[in-house]
Amino acid sequence: MESRHVEYFLATVDNDGLALAAEALGVTKPSLSKGLRNLERDLGVELFHRVGRGLVLSAAGKAFVGPARQIVRDLVAAEGSFVDISGLPRGRLDICASAQVAEGQVTEMIGAFRKQNPGVIVRIADLRPSDVVASLIRDGHCEIAFSHFPVAAPGLTTRAVGRHEYWLAVPPGADVAWQNPFPLNDLPNLPVVGLPKESSSRTAIEKALQASGSRTVISAVVEQREAVGSFVVEGVGMSFLERTLAERAAVAGARISPLEPPITVEYGVIYDDARLSPAGRAFLDTLTT
Repeated sequence: MESRHVEYFLATVDNDGLALAAEALGVTKPSLSKGLRNLERDLGVELFHRVGRGLVLSAAGKAFVGPARQIVRDLVAAEGSFVDISGLPRGRLDICASAQVAEGQVTEMIGAFRKQNPGVIVRIADLRPSDVVASLIRDGHCEIAFSHFPVAAPGLTTRAVGRHEYWLAVPPGADVAWQNPFPLNDLPNLPVVGLPKESSSRTAIEKALQASGSRTVISAVVEQREAVGSFVVEGVGMSFLERTLAERAAVAGARISPLEPPITVEYGVIYDDARLSPAGRAFLDTLTT
């Protein structure tokens, strides 16, 4: 099995097909396709189903994604520190992050890391509520994950890096006796636009409401957290939004206020210290500087 063929496989997965993968790799589509066939031959399995002119991951292909990412990281580590002429790490860093965490301060962290380490390509994969963080890391899908805490990660290292604060967002023009901050035990009599039950932020919000004795009624459940503010602006209901999203909703016309007592959710990084690549270790070092 040739390492470049593994890179061909990951490029095809990450770019959703041959055309963009070939462009990203700087190879021709026939060369890329041949490399994938050779990899399948070496592994003795079909990694993709050929559907028309497109490719769809087979069950074996899905199972190989994590190990393939680990192979690439291990190759980087095997080449010594794999640094450039300035002594900075090169290669790739695979990060998994939930949509609720992967912006704001986390985006700034990744941006600062890239400025300091331009030779590292950072890939951000979505961390869904149903994903088991420990399995994603151990199976090689990513080496660092960002998630809300608490998180089940036996045998892995967890480190808190920040907190998200949730604010109340109310539709424009709603008949509400405005308060700032808004007491949790005296919320407006409006239905709530919320995230799915498995969302960590919804769990924290419901616990805080229950502790304050507040009762709310759900008017809509929206899986795309970035869209919740739009539903509020359109009058579907009020909502509890992470402060950054609340401020965006305010620009579109929603009224927003902090809450009393505040609703906050801690978030941080999860990783296996024994398996960190040079790029992964350099990234974690930036979190302490």
